[in-house]
This record gives sequence, structure tokens and C-alpha cells, in this order.
Amino acid sequence: MRLQDKLLSHLNTQGFVFKISEEPLVTLSADAPREQLALQCAHEECTLILSKHALLDVAKQLRDEAQFSFEQLIDVCGVDYLSYGVDEWVTDKATGTGFERAVDREGIREIPFSGPRFAVVYHLLSLKHNQRLRLKVFLEERDLRIPSLIELWPSADWFEREAFDLFGFLFEGHPDLRRILTDYGFVGHPFRKDFPLSGQVEMRYDKTIGRVIYQPVSIPERVLVPKVIREDSRYAEGEYPHD
Repeated sequence: MRLQDKLLSHLNTQGFVFKISEEPLVTLSADAPREQLALQCAHEECTLILSKHALLDVAKQLRDEAQFSFEQLIDVCGVDYLSYGVDEWVTDKATGTGFERAVDREGIREIPFSGPRFAVVYHLLSLKHNQRLRLKVFLEERDLRIPSLIELWPSADWFEREAFDLFGFLFEGHPDLRRILTDYGFVGHPFRKDFPLSGQVEMRYDKTIGRVIYQPVSIPERVLVPKVIREDSRYAEGEYPHD
């Protein structure tokens, strides 16, 4: 039996209501009722979108039920949809009249999006059935709390710390939720779309006081100018071909 059929058959008996879609992006309100689920299957991959209030219950069933047997949590990551569907130039059509795709720094929204800004994504693996499943929980910026899955899969420990460090998700019930990749005094979450590419501060060794210090980023803003090659190394001087 296909994984999507097993999910529909089993979770329907638990009182869950499904929305099935083949759209590229399926969202679910962060305030959706516990029993509301969405299932997206494409290219032989399934994503189960659910409310954070149903996460622990559904995850436990996926691990313990013999027909699923998702023994391994192989990754936890985050997504920031702040600039989803926004490009610096129009990309859904081309031009045959020259270079006119000037950059628009304000951004051009090519794909409408009105869902929650953040999502926490879990990747599960069943060795018994040779199947994979993706769980996705959407969160609003005003409330980034979500239950920890460390009691179900101990491998969630460092994965959740990484997602906390880079996105700011607050995993309730995690025994040691602290930064794991950035420095102790780091401010902000670097994988958020509104975090500056050059960061907020830089670190250097100060010979005067004999220790490492932080200071505001001193990287100057650069404007890239195309380099025009006036000489052609394929030809000797004075031997350029004529039109």
C-alpha cells in the first residue's frame, strides 16, 4: 500500500480531517484546529502538514504503528517564507530586444503568498518499509513555540538546537536549548531572510587589550561593475580580424 493511502486510512480513523493537494506549496494556518491536516504528494515524496498541537500525537503514531515504523528522525530544519515568490527582476518571461531586466531592489512578487512566515520541517525514515516522510508545521512570528520531539527521537537534540540557533524556534521540553553553531554572545538568527548577509558585528584580536573583541561590521558596500576586456589575447598585436 502506498504511504499516502496508509496515512489517509489510519489518521482518518483518529478524527483528523485532510486537505489533499498537488500544489507546489501547501500551507496551513498556525492557528488551525488540531484535527486539521494537509497532505501533499509529488514525485513519490509525501509531506504531511499539521498543527503544532497535533505534532506529538501524530509523530508518536508514525513511530510506533507497525504499518509506518518511522524509527529514525534524520533531520530537523526551518524555512523562512518572508521573501517567498519575490525576485529582483521578472523571471517568468524572457526578452528578445536586449538587456532590459534591470534589478528592482524593492523586489517583485511573482508568486502570491499569504501563509505563516515560518515552518519547522522534520524528515523521517522507515528502514522497515524503505519509506520517507516529511512533516511540516507552520508558525507565526508572534509565537515560535513548538513541542520538542526529543522524547520520541533522541536525535532531535542537536537538530532542534541548530533550528533554534539559526531561526529562533523555541522547542518546549528540550532539556538544553542553547546555541550550537554561533558564538555565545551572538545576536539574531542568521538563517532568517531579514538578517544581513554580512552580519551585525565582526570579531578581531585587539593587540592593545590582548583579547578578541567585537565591533560593528566594517565591510564596505560594493557595487559590481562589469569588466570590459578591450584586448583579445587570441591575436597578436595589430592582427585583429576586421568586420
